[in-house]
Parts: sequence; structure tokens; C-alpha cells
Amino acid sequence: MRRIIIGGTNSGCGKTTVTCALLTALKKRGLNVSAFKCGPDYIDPMFHRKAIGVASHNLDSFFCGKDTILSLLYQYGNNADISVIEGVMGFYDGSCGSAYSLSEITETPSVIVIDCKGMSDSIGAVMSGFLHFRLNRISGFIFNRLPEKLIPLAERLCNEYGTEYFGCLPKNDLTIESRHLGLVTADEISDIQTRLEKLGELAEKHILIDKLFSSCDIPLPEFKSSEIRHFPDPPSIAIARDKAFCFIYQENIDILEKMGCNIRYFSPLNDSSLPEADGLILSGGYPELYAEELSANRSMLDDIKAHIKKGLPTIAECGGFMYLHNELACKDGTLYPMAGVIDGKAIPTGKLQRFGYITMTSKQDNMLCSSGSSLKSHEFHYWDSTSCGDGFHAEKSDGRSWDCCHTSGTLYAGFPHIYFYSDTSAAENFVEKCISYGEKNGHDKQDNSVG
Repeated sequence: MRRIIIGGTNSGCGKTTVTCALLTALKKRGLNVSAFKCGPDYIDPMFHRKAIGVASHNLDSFFCGKDTILSLLYQYGNNADISVIEGVMGFYDGSCGSAYSLSEITETPSVIVIDCKGMSDSIGAVMSGFLHFRLNRISGFIFNRLPEKLIPLAERLCNEYGTEYFGCLPKNDLTIESRHLGLVTADEISDIQTRLEKLGELAEKHILIDKLFSSCDIPLPEFKSSEIRHFPDPPSIAIARDKAFCFIYQENIDILEKMGCNIRYFSPLNDSSLPEADGLILSGGYPELYAEELSANRSMLDDIKAHIKKGLPTIAECGGFMYLHNELACKDGTLYPMAGVIDGKAIPTGKLQRFGYITMTSKQDNMLCSSGSSLKSHEFHYWDSTSCGDGFHAEKSDGRSWDCCHTSGTLYAGFPHIYFYSDTSAAENFVEKCISYGEKNGHDKQDNSVG
């Protein structure tokens, strides 16, 4: 099973640029390509999807054990000619959720991207550090923003260290604007396809694709597949999906569909009311960028509040959680009325809040789990709340802890994002609550999904 991890020296070194360039070039060659992202990232897979035209998936070794990771890699990559896995942060960063950890678990060779701007001989010091820091599966390097005159130096260094030169990407003007959660989303870039085409051309010219392709045909380690429960009378679940709410794991949707659920997408920005459904997921995203439009759509806000108050099983993560507040504040201080389910304000802080992986322990029985049970999750947000909730107690690996999330028998609402493959029982519990709600309200099960 051909697979390669595109790692990097650090965040911002060009991993996404190199990955998208490579994906576009491979796709243009007529190859069947699958794409993955290491870690809890929503934005990079959007660019992968634009490059290859099909969904990209997350592989997260904090959330999932070895068997689940390998099962997901096989499930989404087995029929591809090659699977390209983009790393996260620097190759060794992220502890058990790092690209290095994923490389070891899946026995996947890795290529390290080095941003060569402002360097010459020091490139060798960076290479040596990554090659010798610990035992690894690094097979070679791609040199981003490498001046043409330094290509012989990069080739000589690779030869000296006994590693592979897989080419470079020259300095180019195909930059992608950044935002507080990373890159802007792919759908916000009007000429994204043109940029990807140009990146693909650069990759075809400067990256040694044939060499890379032939270097990564490695048997997949053995693994045990987990069974996904299928419900005989599955519910319909409404999922928010538009430019304001676009952060949701594709695997979370897939596991719900495997359980039999009918997915009905809707737009809190553009639709006037919820589709008929037995459950609701308010995805994360950028509601703060569209606060005025969201607030103006009063019929949707009122409909969502009425359904939640009626007991509609609801998961609201991060941006979706902010949407449920009484008010959402923008950077300029303007307050916009929101759904009014959470009695509080969502406010900007100007800095990253409670960033990273956490383990949450439930303080009470709730829709997803019983009291004392733990769920793995992660947070990444610059906004905070005057009412974060206290249904769970969250703890980081460094010992820091806090209370978070509003929970009940029909509600999970908070900043932490959850991943269903980390604990499929949470997904099952949610679906069971949705089925009970549908039976109580006599909903039609026919699928009328849109989007």
C-alpha cells in the first residue's frame, strides 16, 4: 500500500503547499489518490479535497489506538494508487499526536519539508537534527523556497547524510492568506483551482515524483477492524454546513452514516428553518466572521432554540457553541444577538485559548456518556465564553485542568471538539437519543438531505 507522510520542520514551513502541489500533480497524471491529515485539523483537508476532488480524512493518534488508525488508513486509502498524509506542526511536535507518532504506528516513510528561505549551509544542520534526533522513518527531504543555485548543495547534503533528495519547490507567489485559526478556507479563495494547477505544474517540474512514488510501497501492519453498530430504524440528523460552519470531521459523518443515519445538511446563514430531523449537530467554524448575517436570520435562530428547548438531541462544538449564546461579540466590540440557548456571551480574547488535546471526565450523566466516563477531545479557539459550562472536567497532559461544556440528557455544547472514532459508544448514545426523540415526535425517516 503506497503511502507517504509529508512532514515538516515546523508550522508554516510549507507542508500544505507541498502536499497540495503533489496531490494536484499526482491527480493530473491520472492516478487515484487519497489524502489524509495528521491530527485535529479541519482546514488543510479542505485544500486536499480541492486538489483531488474527493474527501480527505484525519488520522489522529491521540484520539485513536493503533488498530483504529490502521483501519481508517486502510478504509480510505486501500483502493488508491498512493495515499499522501500531511503532517502536523513540526514532525516531532504533538507528543502522541505527532506526525512522528503516526509514522511509527503505521510504519509509513516520511519526507520532511524544509523552508530554505534565508539559509544555505545551515540547511544541513536542520537535516542532521531531524535525521538523528531519534530513530525514525525519514526517507528524505523536499526543500521549499530553495534558490536554484542551492540545488547542488541540497543534493550533496542528502548524499552526505545517506538520505534521499526528493526535489524542491522554488519560491513562488501562490501564497494563501492566514487567519487566527490557520489558513483561510479553500472555498474563500476565488482562484483556488488556478493556484492549485500552478502548484501542480511546479511539483511536476521540481519534485522527483517518480522517485517518491517508488519509495513508499510498504506493507500495511496487521490490524483488527472494529465493528460499527447499525441501527435498524436509524434517525435523521441535521448538520450545519456552510461558510460559517465548516469544521467537522468527515469521519464523524461517515460513522453516523455507517450506523444508518440519514444526514440532512442545512445552512444557518441561508435557510429559514431546520430540516425535519431527530438530532442536530452545529459544527465548528467561523461564526464570528458572519455574525451580522447569522443574527439577521432570526427565523433560523428561533427555530433552533425552540427545537433544543423541546429536547432535540444536539451537539454544538466551538463555533456552533458560540452560535447558541445570547450574544456573540466581534473584534470591534459589536454585540450580535444569537440563539439564546446558552445564557452568556461569546467574546474575543485576542489570543489562543486552552489550545490542544484534552481528556474530559463527565461530572454527570449526559447525552454522550455516563458520570465518571472520559472522552478525548481538543480545543482551538480565540473566542471565549462567559458561560463555558461545567458538565465535564478537562485535563491536559501537563496537569492543567478546568471545567467545561453544558450537558444534559439531550445536549452537548462547548468549545471542545469530539471525534467519534475515539469512542464509538458516544456516537451510539447520541444516535439512540435521536431515535427516541424521533419516535416521540413521529418523524418521517425518508432521506431528503441537501448540500
